[in-house]
Amino acid sequence: MQKDSGLRIRVERELRDRFLEACRKEDRPAAQVLREFMRKYVDRGEGKDSVGQGPPMKKQTKAAPATQASQSTRSRLLFD
Repeated sequence: MQKDSGLRIRVERELRDRFLEACRKEDRPAAQVLREFMRKYVDRGEGKDSVGQGPPMKKQTKAAPATQASQSTRSRLLFD
C-alpha cells in the first residue's frame, strides 16, 4: 500500500523515548509499529475485531483538556 500522507502527534517525551527504545529492541521502525496499531484500531472500531481484543470501541464525546505542565513536556513526532 502506498504511503502518501503524514501524521504529526504530540506525546510526552518519556513515552516517546520508551516507545522508540522498544522499537529498536525489536528491530522495527516506529512508523511500521504505529501503522500496524492504526490498522488494528480501525478494524476494531469497525467491529471487525480481527485481533480478538474485545468488542468495538465506544465513541468518545470529548477529550480531557491538557494541562499546562503536560503541554510543556511533550515533544513532536512525525511519521510518514
